[in-house]
Amino acid sequence: MQEVYHAGFLRVSVTFGYIAGALINMHWADKVGFGKVWFVSYTIFHFAFLRLVGALCQVVAYTIQAPAPPFPLFVLSFALNGVGIAIQNAQANAYVASLERNSEIYMGMLHASYGAGALTSPLVATQFAQMQHWSFHYLISLGLAISNAIALTLVFRFRTLDECLTRIGQAVAEKSTSEHSNFRQILSLRTVHVLAFFILVYVGVEVTIGGWITTYIIDVRGGGPSAGYISSGFFGGIMIGRLALLWLNKKIGEQRVLYLYIALAIGLELVVWFVPSLIGGAVAVALIGVFLGPMYPIVMNHAGRVVPRWLLSGSVGWIAGMGQAGSAVLPFITGAIASKTGIRALQPLLISMMALFPILWAFVPSSRRID
Repeated sequence: MQEVYHAGFLRVSVTFGYIAGALINMHWADKVGFGKVWFVSYTIFHFAFLRLVGALCQVVAYTIQAPAPPFPLFVLSFALNGVGIAIQNAQANAYVASLERNSEIYMGMLHASYGAGALTSPLVATQFAQMQHWSFHYLISLGLAISNAIALTLVFRFRTLDECLTRIGQAVAEKSTSEHSNFRQILSLRTVHVLAFFILVYVGVEVTIGGWITTYIIDVRGGGPSAGYISSGFFGGIMIGRLALLWLNKKIGEQRVLYLYIALAIGLELVVWFVPSLIGGAVAVALIGVFLGPMYPIVMNHAGRVVPRWLLSGSVGWIAGMGQAGSAVLPFITGAIASKTGIRALQPLLISMMALFPILWAFVPSSRRID
């Protein structure tokens, strides 16, 4: 992108995300229904577009990106895509967090599937990177978007969250007796905001590593075009960590084991920063993925334990939406700093952000919710 559009770190970093889905999810999920929100989550850029067919806007976004259009239009297509992803992510997490049985396992599986997709994406993109039509890899995303929209429609059929849970034999949670709206009740919960800020920083770190590590390896460590595979190694580590470490989460306890993962991730990031080895850096990045991986599902599981059940869908939506905000803000900040000081600033920035993890997690209560 930098070569084709003659864009510096700052300009190209605006493609990383778009912030809006969380507020839409909290208000609209109760009004429209779980299944409908999930289907049209691909399409929403503004409330005026709610009547559009579900997957249309994501299909349009990838159609725009495939021929590598002028840069402003290219960025706009990412905005269109980003809002939909924010809402869809929120709805998926809310559904799994609402499950009464084995939610920890299913949450790990849900986010391991994210790791699997992120593992394959750089593999595909790297194959196209040296071609004249480099942007044609978005045609693969287009095919996935179409098939995903069809699958979601066939499975959830525009049902509400309560209807979906009832169909699997789970009792519907009692409704709130408060005279205040769910929106207002969620905003009054300090725990939700702490978890949301933790996820904002976490997703920001994750996306920053996945997005900028290739540039760092090429510019600082002298890696070639195949450096894109290091990003795949990182997301492969995330996938492995979210499944392989489930037993450790259960043995130590999710509240305590997070501190262990934080310490290991920071230590490995220091290795990437100070050890001038291309292979060593690649291995360390993959291991960082392994230990960062369990953090997101642990936070979502914890929200399911401490948030009142009738507020869980909206709360998880807010937390997940703030994660999308982090995926936009931190990579943008990285690009802005790198445009002034160079991509070497990546490592100290990542470590400073990771240092916030234990501080924020210490403010999260361990007590269960009162339904």
